[in-house]
Amino acid sequence: MSHIRDIHHVQKSRVTMEGAGVRLKRAFGEVHPKLDPFLLLDAFGSDNPEDYLAGFPWHPHRGIETITYMLKGRVKHEDSLGNAGVIETGDVQWMTAGSGIVHQEMPEKAKGMMVGFQLWANLPSSHKMMGPRYRDVKKDDIPTVIINKNVEVKIVCGEIDGVKGPVQDIITDPEYLDVSMKPNSKFTHSITYGKNAFAYIFEGEGMFSPKTTKIFSKDDLVVYEDGDEVEILTSDNPVRFLLVSGKPIGESVAWGGPIVMNTDEEIRTAFAEYRNGTFLKHEQKED
Repeated sequence: MSHIRDIHHVQKSRVTMEGAGVRLKRAFGEVHPKLDPFLLLDAFGSDNPEDYLAGFPWHPHRGIETITYMLKGRVKHEDSLGNAGVIETGDVQWMTAGSGIVHQEMPEKAKGMMVGFQLWANLPSSHKMMGPRYRDVKKDDIPTVIINKNVEVKIVCGEIDGVKGPVQDIITDPEYLDVSMKPNSKFTHSITYGKNAFAYIFEGEGMFSPKTTKIFSKDDLVVYEDGDEVEILTSDNPVRFLLVSGKPIGESVAWGGPIVMNTDEEIRTAFAEYRNGTFLKHEQKED
């Protein structure tokens, strides 16, 4: 018999400034046992270029993965390994910083809205110093599953009805789904018992557990208790949300800006290496 997950807590995203002056909404940005292995989720959505054009100039990362999902707009990226490209509407970039990478992400001015998300996932101590890597996923490579004509799911990472997303072999065995539901519909999805899971609503409203009649809406982060299934329902209005889950790491976390390690000493070492030019552990690609 399945055990439908109850809701542990719900919190509203808050407006914050990051990078060189990018205005965004932070769904969460802290260490929490019910969010482990995830550390941060930022949502950006604006039709005013002044909110995002300053971007995220060159900065380091170590010990984490950053997942950027663009719903609308374009972001140019470059890194210390010699990679360069553009994340366009519907694309995903899954970057594993590992032992260290220095990169920049610069949004381009566009007509209409610039909309997207960046999620940070922690790495276990055994993989914090692994070689950095990118997985650039184009919109057309992200499969879509239609359930009962009422639910559409884009699978970035994970599996539904035998359809697998393009991002695989990630250390914390995550699932990353973009779910759209029509009015008066139901979505039931299995999540392995023991994994942590959350939903972030960015359009519409719905009920995110049959154990409560509360309606949650845009900008709400719904954090789940344990169980092996989530059940989400809509009534008169549609809803669209990210559904993310992953295997908790359960290790100590030392967090210093863009670097996340296990001890304060490791954080100090990382910043010292960044200052003295020994931060990068892997050679740049040759032209």
